[in-house]
Amino acid sequence: MEIKSTFLGTQSVDADTIITFPYGIPGFENDTRFKLFHQEGSEVVYWMQSIDNDQLLFSVAQPSHFKINYSFILTDEEEALLKLESTTDLFILIILQKTDENADKPVIKGSITSPLIINEKTMLGLQKHLPRVEQSITLTDTSHEVSIFGD
Repeated sequence: MEIKSTFLGTQSVDADTIITFPYGIPGFENDTRFKLFHQEGSEVVYWMQSIDNDQLLFSVAQPSHFKINYSFILTDEEEALLKLESTTDLFILIILQKTDENADKPVIKGSITSPLIINEKTMLGLQKHLPRVEQSITLTDTSHEVSIFGD
């Protein structure tokens, strides 16, 4: 199938690789289907493009790239929503936001309190709010500063 993206152009995707968020993502409840693309030239950043809204694209990354390891419990309802059989099937992402695009060193921020939880076997996902995460980590390299913050 082909999808259109304002940012990525027309893309051919395998329907089996579409991630469905049955309740959408908070603030984007009407957008429930997404495709994950790897950002060219980056080993960290992915693009998560809405299938139904060509103007909705999230930058996402695996928290492990920032040495973030989660420990939380899914509710019975969340496990049922994801059709989860094993926690080894889970893929976790954080949504990133680039700030001050005119700066020499733009800052990329990612919220660790609201990770995206995706079952790789069923391709079902949800965004989980974690009210008790209170970490603030800033990593700096030669190309840009990356801040991971708790809300």
